[in-house]
Amino acid sequence: MGFARCPLLARRVRFLAVALQHRGTAEDSIARGVVLALLAAVLFGVTTPIIRRVGGDADPFSTAMLLYAGAALATLPLPRSGSREASVGRGHLPRLVLVALVGGALAPALFAWGLQRTTGMGASLLLNFEAIFTALLAWRLYGEGLGHRVMAAVALMTAGGVVLGLTGRGASAGGAEGAAWGAVAVIAATLAWALDNVLTRPLADLDPVQVVRFKGGLGALASLAAFGAFGRAFPRWEHAAALLACGGAGYGVSLRLYLLAQRRIGAARTGSMFALAPFVGAAVAWGSGERGPELPTLAAGALFGLAVYLHLTEHHEHRHTHAPLSHEHGHRHDDGHHGHRHDVETVGAHSHVHTHDEETHEHAHGPDAHHGHTHRAG
Repeated sequence: MGFARCPLLARRVRFLAVALQHRGTAEDSIARGVVLALLAAVLFGVTTPIIRRVGGDADPFSTAMLLYAGAALATLPLPRSGSREASVGRGHLPRLVLVALVGGALAPALFAWGLQRTTGMGASLLLNFEAIFTALLAWRLYGEGLGHRVMAAVALMTAGGVVLGLTGRGASAGGAEGAAWGAVAVIAATLAWALDNVLTRPLADLDPVQVVRFKGGLGALASLAAFGAFGRAFPRWEHAAALLACGGAGYGVSLRLYLLAQRRIGAARTGSMFALAPFVGAAVAWGSGERGPELPTLAAGALFGLAVYLHLTEHHEHRHTHAPLSHEHGHRHDDGHHGHRHDVETVGAHSHVHTHDEETHEHAHGPDAHHGHTHRAG
């Protein structure tokens, strides 16, 4: 089928291709946000079946500690971004502690426990619930728009999760009943990560290296404390090294990319694009020797795939008003929203406190730092 017969596909291909350019327009920023979110999803998705394989002999708290220690260690070779990014300040620490506890300790512990009772493929597909919960929480807490496509996608993902849960697919050694409890734990982990995603949204405009370093370090310390109080088994050294590597790639580099995507397209859309991760994980699990998917798993995968397509093809554009605003974050003067002047003109990315005057216009946009207006569902 030619592009002329499929204008929606053609538009989406052009939309993603523009991310490789750097003209600085609002549409380009959205496209770059999409690509960043998809790259983050690939890195996270690849690690899921690996974590299941090497974390089977470990306590969930020790697995969580190693994953987020790896995330923090992955930032050590990276210097702070200097004047190009806003720095983490003392006022951000309470939120960082909260997201570390929820997303860096509770969520990975639940996920590791659930992985021990399901297959890598089944658990990977259940991760789609993170996109559902993130979209709903972002709409409820930040008023981010949920168009008809996103609402339909949420319904499809919910149906896919119900299919996996009720059929007991992806059972591990615990049988169907154990898989059901494992599925509940994985879904609970996605809810915790979704809450982490929306709590992290105000931090997305800060230096992502610092945010990952703080979150990873604090999450690892919290998990270490829980392991000291309740833990039983620490993984063998080769498995511990693999978990640290998974944490560095799937929870460190991936989180940094996720934060960069959030600042461009908001929490709901980033979570939606991140829904690619479950399919990457399922494919890796299948390719590494797990039993091929059965009919209920294929049906759930088809529902999830259609939901991701609806997310990817959503287009958000309307007339909106920017209220006067003063804030600090990394920005450029060719992005369509930063036309202020400097005594000595600055070229390229930089960060400082700046003020926006009230402005009304219309263009394609995501719920980034400059588009926090509310929407009604639908």
